[in-house]
Amino acid sequence: MSVAVVGSFNVDHVWRVAALPQPGATLSGDYASGPGGKGFNQAIAARRAGAVTAFVCALGNDAGAQLARTLCAGDGVDLREHACGVSTGTAGIYVDAQGRNEIVVAAGANARLESGFVESALAALAKPAVVLAQLESPGDAIESALRFGRGCGATTILNPAPANARVSDAMRQLADVLTPNETEFAALLAQADRERVDAGELAQRDDAMLHELARELGAGTVVVTLGARGCFVSHGANRRGDDAAFYRIPAAPAKTIDTTGAGDAFNGALAASLAQRPELAFAKHIRFATRYAALSTEREGTALAMPVLMAVTEPASG
Repeated sequence: MSVAVVGSFNVDHVWRVAALPQPGATLSGDYASGPGGKGFNQAIAARRAGAVTAFVCALGNDAGAQLARTLCAGDGVDLREHACGVSTGTAGIYVDAQGRNEIVVAAGANARLESGFVESALAALAKPAVVLAQLESPGDAIESALRFGRGCGATTILNPAPANARVSDAMRQLADVLTPNETEFAALLAQADRERVDAGELAQRDDAMLHELARELGAGTVVVTLGARGCFVSHGANRRGDDAAFYRIPAAPAKTIDTTGAGDAFNGALAASLAQRPELAFAKHIRFATRYAALSTEREGTALAMPVLMAVTEPASG
């Protein structure tokens, strides 16, 4: 069973520094460049986690676009690209000695991804088991992807990142699984005119209270990723094979050097696990994705840091 990822491709420019920059500061650091973008990262993660994977995106006519084509071919990802007359997306990333990061993104071609192209590209694929999308592309294109997935019986996953992107009511309703981090979860509640919460204190909240907040979003299953503190799962009416309506899964141990892309690793691995073993209880998919994401932090970079399946010590069938 396959995964279709709809989203962004960027060329990442990464500076490793002792401490993250403050306003007015000039720092010395080490520089590297490579592929990224939430959509591409998640597509590579899904493919390396074992799923047949297609990636629907918009690219420019430049070296960045050629890099995307080469890397997709190398990893066996079925690339469906919308060619644009603007530059391919880019991102500037700072990573400190503790593995924390700050990111600035220039959308470029990603902002030109169109609903019509997304629908035709997905329709041309064999029926996917999972459709996964994020918010570095225009909202109408992402909404179309989720609607297509819902219409063909796929499990739809929306990773509502970055936090400053607008999530429509339709997106929430079309997402079978919503996967915000703490900051994105707080932003979703604010956008929905619900309780204002401090993202930094979410992990300390009582599970029942977190479940109540998650239910305020009107989505199906909500998975709040909490970084080193694991993740929290809140189900709606459909518990997806789980006994509990809500619970926590602890983070997997890791020798972390770079957290950039860990959320993308989690989402791609979750999509791959759901596509390959739909009969498993949801908690098992979450444990697999958590372990996969932890391993991704043990290498520098984003897409190219995604582990291959054999490196994951807790397989999806565990």
